[in-house]
Amino acid sequence: QVQLVESGGGLVQPGGSLRLSCAAAGFTLDYYAIGWIRQAPGKEREAIVCIGSNDGNRGYADSVKGRFTVSRDIANHAVYLQINNLKPEDTAVYYCATDLVIERMCHIKTDYSYWGQGTQVSVSS
Repeated sequence: QVQLVESGGGLVQPGGSLRLSCAAAGFTLDYYAIGWIRQAPGKEREAIVCIGSNDGNRGYADSVKGRFTVSRDIANHAVYLQINNLKPEDTAVYYCATDLVIERMCHIKTDYSYWGQGTQVSVSS
């Protein structure tokens, strides 16, 4: 069974940082392109980041460039999303997702086949 699990969300003040984690059960995360998508209250899902298979390319939406960094931890079979200088508009549920496709060149998109349950990020003073 394919399962993705996000963690690391929380309530932070503007300007703060968080590191979100994405782990997998039922498959090895390292081999596949992974995307991060967020959904703010009352808004549509927004694709923000992707990372290619086996530490391939990174892709960032314009809205998060310079503040968000995606990386892989091969030893722990995880993908991290480092978020710096958090802003109130970053408040959303953050999801990691995959198509279980081996591709070093990932694509910023929302139409993934497999999703985690999401982790809430709230930015407020």
